[in-house]
Amino acid sequence: MENPTDHFPVKNGRVVRVSSGNGHSLRTIQRGERRTDSPVFLLIHGLASNARMWDGVGDALQESGYASVAIDLRGHGLSDKPDSGYDFDTVCDDVVGVLDHLSIDRAVFVGQSWGGNVVVHAAHRHPDRVIGSVAVDGGVIELGRVFPDWNDCERRMAPPRLAGMRAGRLESAIRATNGDWPETGIIGSLSNFDFHHDGTISPHLTFDRHMLILRELWSHRPSELFPRIDRPVLFLPADSGDVAWTRDKEEAIDRAVASLKKGRAHWFRPAHHDLHAQHPRRCADVLIENVENGFLS
Repeated sequence: MENPTDHFPVKNGRVVRVSSGNGHSLRTIQRGERRTDSPVFLLIHGLASNARMWDGVGDALQESGYASVAIDLRGHGLSDKPDSGYDFDTVCDDVVGVLDHLSIDRAVFVGQSWGGNVVVHAAHRHPDRVIGSVAVDGGVIELGRVFPDWNDCERRMAPPRLAGMRAGRLESAIRATNGDWPETGIIGSLSNFDFHHDGTISPHLTFDRHMLILRELWSHRPSELFPRIDRPVLFLPADSGDVAWTRDKEEAIDRAVASLKKGRAHWFRPAHHDLHAQHPRRCADVLIENVENGFLS
């Protein structure tokens, strides 16, 4: 598990391992050619996810002439897996270390779910490196307000123990529950796991590291950062069809936009939490639109 392999080789991108500057190596997937007249999109996955979930968005951006860099954050995918450093400050410093390694001064930070909170945090911690932040169905997650007691959150939000599941069973389940996803999304989801020679799988992110990140997410309060963020923040929330959940999300997004100096929301209705995997072309189009209309500048 400490030396996972890529079961699904990347077809339309350059895989480059880079130093985070914190003593660890991270896998990146780079697409498109950098241009002086357009920004690079830095693509950040969610908790227990990986850079391959951005394959469809990265391909669409490349087709439209934009460059992107998708990252496996520490503990995830094919990146190094230390036992510490999963707080928001260190994760953001890792991401900026990637920019340093690639000689990218500034980028549009795009993150999904937990990654949405990461890019909001980065806009506050590293405003000189962030052109703008885009939170894809994330950025307003405050688990500590939903679960005031950590023990309750730990019990309710702990991930299932999937290590040892048969690979065929996993793939069948992913395909059955995501029937409207393009193949890039299916491959992205399958790439959350290491495939073993005995026909079983295990998550790239171990249970213990997952819980370390969950504890950090439980204590994160992006709402306290919004008034102090100068960079533009774009929210791309998903309406899953759950009326009560969507109403709570609408209220949180409205409060965030009102608190930010420059905030905006573009809803995807209906859409899965992983809308970047479900609707990669639409997601890329919204990113490009908000660059070209000057919001992300």
